[in-house]
Amino acid sequence: MGETEQRPTAGSRLGAQENAGISTLEHGQKPPMTPPGKLVSIKIQMLDDTQEIFDVPQRAPGKVLHDAVCNHLNLVEGDYFGLEFPDHKKMMVWLDLLKPVMKQIRRPKHVVVKFVVKFFPPDHAQLQEELTRYLFALQVKQDLAQGRLTCNDTSTALLISHIVQSEIGDFDETIDREHLAKNKYIPQQEALEDKIMEFHRSHMGQTPAESDFQLLEIARRLEMYGIRLHPAKDREGTKINLAVANTGILVFQGHTKINAFNWAKVRKLSFKRKRFLIKLRPDVNSSFQDTLEFLMASRDFCKSFWKICVEHHAFFRLFEEPKPKPKPVLFSRGSSFRFSGRTQKQVLDYVKEGGHKKVQFERKHSKIHSIRSLTAQPSEQHTEVPKQVSDSSSFAYGDDNDAAAVPSCRQGKELKASTEDTGQHKSPSLKKSPKEGRKVDGAVVSTVEEEEEAAKDRMQQNRPQSQQPSTGSLTGSPHLSELSINSQGGPSVANMSLSPNLSPDAKQSSPLVSPLLNDPSCVRTDDEEEVKRKRFPTEKAYFIAKEVATTERTYLKDLEVITSWFQNAVSKEDCMPETLKNLIFSNFEPLHKFHTGFLKEIEQRLALWEGRSNAHIKGDYQRIGDVMLKNIQSMKQLTIHLWKHNEILMELENGIKNSRKLETFCRDFELQKVCYLPLNTFLLRPLHRLMHYKQIMERLCKHYPPSHIDFRDSRAALAEISEMVAQLHGNMIKMENFQKLHELKKDLIGIDNLVIPGREFIRLGSLSKLSGKGLQQRMFFLFNDILLYTSRGLTASNQFKVHGHLPLYGMTIEESEEEWGVPHCLTLRGQHQSIVVAASTRAEMDKWTEDIQMAIDLAEKSSGPAPELLASSPPDNKSPDETTVDQESEDDLSASRTSLERQSPHRGNTTVHVCWHRNTSVSMIDFSIAVENQLSGNLLRKFKNSNGWQKLWVVFTNFCMFFYKSHQDNHPLASLPLLGYSLTIPSESENIHKDYVFKLHFKSHVYYFRAESEYTFERWMEVIRSATSSASRTRALSHKEPHAY
Repeated sequence: MGETEQRPTAGSRLGAQENAGISTLEHGQKPPMTPPGKLVSIKIQMLDDTQEIFDVPQRAPGKVLHDAVCNHLNLVEGDYFGLEFPDHKKMMVWLDLLKPVMKQIRRPKHVVVKFVVKFFPPDHAQLQEELTRYLFALQVKQDLAQGRLTCNDTSTALLISHIVQSEIGDFDETIDREHLAKNKYIPQQEALEDKIMEFHRSHMGQTPAESDFQLLEIARRLEMYGIRLHPAKDREGTKINLAVANTGILVFQGHTKINAFNWAKVRKLSFKRKRFLIKLRPDVNSSFQDTLEFLMASRDFCKSFWKICVEHHAFFRLFEEPKPKPKPVLFSRGSSFRFSGRTQKQVLDYVKEGGHKKVQFERKHSKIHSIRSLTAQPSEQHTEVPKQVSDSSSFAYGDDNDAAAVPSCRQGKELKASTEDTGQHKSPSLKKSPKEGRKVDGAVVSTVEEEEEAAKDRMQQNRPQSQQPSTGSLTGSPHLSELSINSQGGPSVANMSLSPNLSPDAKQSSPLVSPLLNDPSCVRTDDEEEVKRKRFPTEKAYFIAKEVATTERTYLKDLEVITSWFQNAVSKEDCMPETLKNLIFSNFEPLHKFHTGFLKEIEQRLALWEGRSNAHIKGDYQRIGDVMLKNIQSMKQLTIHLWKHNEILMELENGIKNSRKLETFCRDFELQKVCYLPLNTFLLRPLHRLMHYKQIMERLCKHYPPSHIDFRDSRAALAEISEMVAQLHGNMIKMENFQKLHELKKDLIGIDNLVIPGREFIRLGSLSKLSGKGLQQRMFFLFNDILLYTSRGLTASNQFKVHGHLPLYGMTIEESEEEWGVPHCLTLRGQHQSIVVAASTRAEMDKWTEDIQMAIDLAEKSSGPAPELLASSPPDNKSPDETTVDQESEDDLSASRTSLERQSPHRGNTTVHVCWHRNTSVSMIDFSIAVENQLSGNLLRKFKNSNGWQKLWVVFTNFCMFFYKSHQDNHPLASLPLLGYSLTIPSESENIHKDYVFKLHFKSHVYYFRAESEYTFERWMEVIRSATSSASRTRALSHKEPHAY
């Protein structure tokens, strides 16, 4: 008997694994019960014009069918899409997810239901999955062909050129002409073919994922993007068209928009028979009547449009799905219709939390098999990505390419490399790909979230990971609710989570097992730890002395970044003037030499204290004050080198400014794994170290009674180091501000002269700005003279583009929650412009209010308004009430086309990106406190779903925990940015029956850490709390000398 031929499904055509469907429900929520009964076949037309048949029970609600389609496609962000069909009156309507399918589709055999985009977000960067962006690109292609998306010839040709690039790859004139002859993207396409090919020529090297991204970037600027026109008449009988968008209700005459009603202005929407009514909020400045009335063709048309408006308002404006109205006891009045499904905020949060499995896919029309990350950079071919191999052993890590990650990291998976016959082509997109190494402040490291997810997978698979050769390429960007932050600027985290995911996925690469990380010597059982704890001293002074040693090891490694790694790199390149070389290395080498001897002396004293040598000698060696006094007195002779650090920092930045070659060299050095922080941060380390000595000696003096043998030396050492800190403190504050301004300059585009004399940084963070498009996430930067607001750049470098600025002189600030109906809302009124912003929480709003008001007061006391300091900042003087959307322009279209070529692929995830993804903010006070709260040492770590504890060397700095196998390692293997995390003690129900354990958790990510003593436990709690909960200005200044703001 012959075998039955199996018809390919939509899932297999898109490259999905069989039965690997992904629910669009919230994480942990069960799918709706499928009602029993007879099955009915429904024909669905997909966006790639293929048709699939789905069998659903007769009494099943529309959500069952919608979820079946999304699961079939492995579509995580299915809430942006809907099912559209012609009703019995041939009017196209949306499938109601709450009503039974058969009550809506009366004759399913004769109806084709279309799976199309229903909700078009204001920014396609909010679409965090490559598959979602691909489907949106298919929708744009369909709208072009059907004449719905109208635009000028230049825009049309540019759109089609990106479609062609995604389908056939790089330009080839013969292939292009053949392809355009066979494929008609618009009517009368022949007239534009030369222009299409001209644009296509400029897209060389652009992958299908990048083409989708650029296509949507251009399309979203067009007036008719995502618009579905509904014919109507106004009160005078003039024919118009109504439409609904993410911003509100729009009025068109033909294809020209003549009016718009923002959701913030609309008080109520209703319909009465054929009349559609919009009740507006009272506004003394408006010429509109209180209620606007439009006449539509029939009651059904009117009700259908009203439903669409209700759904758009709920999806884009509400935080969660509206609850159903209680059923009336006797009579019902009005429609019971309500929006069903997740709101956009819930979708973004769900994807950020990583509550799904990432599946790659194939494109039906594309002839290109290689799928790579938008931000992937070929800077290093072998990146170590640590994964936890077993509950009690150390990491196993694989070779991946570097990629600048975006704000949030997606949880990585370890997957075996394909062992198929290489002679026959197998699409790599059929397999899920592991995450590449992330960049953490310039170093390539993996995120702890990735390891956690890998550990979960291994527990499910219950089999060890085998060694496999690397296949090469990488995956896409992380998700900033869990980010592993990149490049310089500060902690990173988990590309910490949302926010937009710009990087499409790449070909898979398989993990390798590292003999280094599988060394059984790094595994310690609980019994071994207990024996070790009993053998060593237990007094607090010993652990204070041990903190000196552990932090000194990290400090020495940081000095070696300059004296060894940077110096060796400079010697191989002719890019730095000899005077600058001498200035840097002649002042750092004496410091490195001195602290090498200092560390050796401290370690010898600890060995005596612990009894590892001369065990019979007691008393005289159970102290550290004498060692500290001797070395701090010797350190005074190095003060001349410390005073030079201000000059070093300024000369290096001037050299970078004046030499493109030196700028490129320094940027490339920061991409090396050993440079886990911004390069100029290492230049400030010697000054920061003096403050650490002062704090340690303060704790030691506070611990000792005056009669203690070590008290006199400790107090003398404290006096000496306090004198040095006092002399250098003012210089250090200026240098920290100078360094921070230069770091922010690298994160911003659209501003030429951010670093000017007298400008001081105060706070940066994420706020929502109210505009004609509704609430949109923006990154704000507050200085002592000006407030910048930006959006995350849609470029390979992930920089933030300056949209506008408000001088602080003459500005007023007021709360306006009641006026706009938006929680935690503020109105900032400048002399020439006003904006409305909203914070994520009340606490965030209070921090911004306090800092902005302080900056305004300082500006008022100055000589007058600051001069125009920003060059090349794009004008953005719209008020929040303005409802017009951006018009397309040749400059904008050209910019979107060439942005990938112009921008350097560098700044994937800095502290700025962590704040963006975690919707929080940090101030200069927070940065200064973070400088003081640095710590190093061994910790035992455990994931939520694992049983054993893993010993790691941990360095906490710049709001981030960096993980090493041992203190001898030159670069971190993983990182965990802590902004947004909560720090608690495990509860009884968590069954962590160990001493000195603290818990870090952010959304679904939970980690446990064990310290070796009560003192070290309290120290880790103290420094981590400074990063997880930023202080208010008042509280921070209560224990810290104020900045020179």
